[in-house]
Amino acid sequence: MASLFDPLTLRSITFRNRIAVSPMCQYSSEDGFANDWHVVHLGSRAVGGAGLVMTEASAVSPAGRITPGDLGIYRDEHVPVLKRITGFIASQGSVPGIQLAHAGRKASCATPWQGGNQLSEAEGGWQPLAPSPLAFRGEDRLPAALSEGQIAAVISDFAAAALRAREAGFKVIELHAAHGYLIHQFYSPLSNRRTDQYGGNLENRCRLPVEIARAVRAVWPEELPLFVRISATDWTDEGWTPEDSVFLAKKLQAEGVDLIDCSSGGNAPVRIPLGPGYQVPFAEKLKREAGMATGAVGLITDARQAQDIIAADKADLVLLARQMLRDPYFPLHAAQELGQEISWPVQYERAKPHRN
Repeated sequence: MASLFDPLTLRSITFRNRIAVSPMCQYSSEDGFANDWHVVHLGSRAVGGAGLVMTEASAVSPAGRITPGDLGIYRDEHVPVLKRITGFIASQGSVPGIQLAHAGRKASCATPWQGGNQLSEAEGGWQPLAPSPLAFRGEDRLPAALSEGQIAAVISDFAAAALRAREAGFKVIELHAAHGYLIHQFYSPLSNRRTDQYGGNLENRCRLPVEIARAVRAVWPEELPLFVRISATDWTDEGWTPEDSVFLAKKLQAEGVDLIDCSSGGNAPVRIPLGPGYQVPFAEKLKREAGMATGAVGLITDARQAQDIIAADKADLVLLARQMLRDPYFPLHAAQELGQEISWPVQYERAKPHRN
């Protein structure tokens, strides 16, 4: 029976435990550049003992940003600060990971604290892109449908970003194919009405994620893991289903993807039945039926809950988001609660609680 604090090895990388910092947008960049906020935000989670520390969704092109404040990896000049971050994360015993993303039709928005609405070009926005000219919401700008040539350019952007990620010292790449962003828009029938090789049947709608995974795997070192985050369901009868997710996971596994990070929703304004661990069943289903490693995410907030997911073999990794914002030192505290030994930073050792 696996434990939350057992190591996990994927390819040549061993994570010191099964706790990962989920990608969480900070909307605090300018022209994609990381800054002191990112150094402290990500570095503190490595100090806190996580096995894997992931950056927020990092845009592979300027047009792929959700907001003007998104982190980016579309310029060579982005690499030096990212390299500083990965070096610090690794120095604390954590593995540095990056999520590569393109927002598609959900691009060109104001930050959440500025309202989150889509920006016009006069407001500093840009033309959103999508598989089909269908807006996410009625009040959103109509996205432009990508041509096959533009699709090829997007695939190249992901591969180029992967090369920069390698130069920056990341040891894990996750492709963001969830939450209604561009890759999800292609595989979901809610947003893809194309009639060419990228639309129509399930095989064709899965073509873009498969081709992006293939292009990234071709330039990403063989010894380093590749993850993909998917939305395992659209939460509507007309949309993407968990069974479709099993199909896609098998396709991605054949392209050298090592773990599917199982989220859900985001491609339609529907009500999602939220609750503790509400997405864990998707990770379990894909683990069983696709026969590959999975990550569980979604309202995982306490140590025993996380431990039970791993011990029951429902997933290989738990990814925490909001709980990590509340408590950057969650892994240190969880180890204490579960009676597990974990190394504290030597600078903090004097504050380590002693077990009775």
